[in-house]
Amino acid sequence: MNFRFDLIWEYAPYFLEGTILTVGLSLAGIFFGTILGLFIGLGKISRNRLIAFPFQCYITFFRGTPLLVQIFLIHFGLVPFLIGKTNPIFAGILALSLNAAAYIAEIFRAGIQSIDRGQMEAARSLGMNHVQAMRYIILPQAFKRMIPPLGNEFVILIKDSSLIAFIAAPEIMYWARAMQGAYFKAWEPYLTAAFIYLILTFTLSLVLNRIERRLATE
Repeated sequence: MNFRFDLIWEYAPYFLEGTILTVGLSLAGIFFGTILGLFIGLGKISRNRLIAFPFQCYITFFRGTPLLVQIFLIHFGLVPFLIGKTNPIFAGILALSLNAAAYIAEIFRAGIQSIDRGQMEAARSLGMNHVQAMRYIILPQAFKRMIPPLGNEFVILIKDSSLIAFIAAPEIMYWARAMQGAYFKAWEPYLTAAFIYLILTFTLSLVLNRIERRLATE
């Protein structure tokens, strides 16, 4: 096997561009997915079944269908409906955010329900309303328990962003496929892409582990 490092060097600027976009897509997906996931998780645990039902349907759909199918539906259907044309970056952010929100919602739900109900009752007895009790008492305690599964979801989101290449967003896998198509080489482009994803996920794991250890000592 004649491994061509010169081809990797030639495509290095494109891989750098793709890495920046991948990080941007992932951060946007994490940010919007976490915010949306919190509201969906709170909605699902509502005692009112009529309120909880649509949130349950949302989670069931996005967890029960492939992300690639969701990307195509959003890119070719939802985004043109919203803005009148396709936009792979907008579609990628939207797809990653909506998909991540379903999983993050379940993480929030499990974290909140893991806190003893007496905590809520004690907060209410002190004069707090439900929102205040959730904000100041329940969520801070639940958040510490949610760090590991949230970290896993963030790592998965970075890897799942590679599927955005199928709608021609110029992220890491887009350029790996372009390089493979130009030179009919498989090892060089895909090993390079794998190495970049490994660096990104490993770095994120280190950061999350440090945060988890710091919160454990508080």
